Amino acid sequence: MSGVVVTNPPKADAGDVEALAGYGVATLGEAMGRTGLLGPGIRPVQQGVRVAGTAVTVLSWPGDNLMIHAAVEQCGEGDVLVVTTTSPSTDGLFGELFATALKRRGVRGVVINAGIRDTRELREMGFAAWSRAVSAQGTVKATGGSVNVPIAVDGRVIRPGDVIVADDDGVVVVPRERAGQVAAACEAREKKEAATRAAFVAGQLGLDRYGLRDKLRELGVTYQSYEAYSAGERP
Repeated sequence: MSGVVVTNPPKADAGDVEALAGYGVATLGEAMGRTGLLGPGIRPVQQGVRVAGTAVTVLSWPGDNLMIHAAVEQCGEGDVLVVTTTSPSTDGLFGELFATALKRRGVRGVVINAGIRDTRELREMGFAAWSRAVSAQGTVKATGGSVNVPIAVDGRVIRPGDVIVADDDGVVVVPRERAGQVAAACEAREKKEAATRAAFVAGQLGLDRYGLRDKLRELGVTYQSYEAYSAGERP
């Protein structure tokens, strides 16, 4: 397999990235019309951490981490390394030594559609990671791949320079040219949710706030006392 290392790809505006960092993955996914989310199989190896940064993408051969070594050179301050393989792999492609090198370069975390290892060490050093699997299985450095090319994870295309936001709920991808627009949509959504939260604290029910009683009636859902239901009465 031959490949290419693309240098200096365009990136999302740093101010927009920082704005997006203020919102959770769930909020971002909703603000983008429930798009951009990677599947639930990509899980964090730590809890209580959120990162946002620009993607440096890697396409590797299964069980081979050669191209991650090539990608480290292309990483810089504020980036998130995103790795996938040409076919499914759970081998531990990434560990503490890679994290040490990336942290030195200001990289904020890694998202890997394969296996990761040294998870305790990663947590102790504060390097955030999300992966498809946790596996101690080692890898080789034998096959060419690509860096900073469009890749796909769970059917979601990720381009170099797109914004990656990851937290306890998973990972979301924001196209670099939409970062500012999505940040504004998140702000509006958070204001709306704040008003709803206040209403719930005051005792209002979602059934009434969202007008769902009419929806229940439309769907034929009825209310019945326990006694009547237990006696076999049906509307």
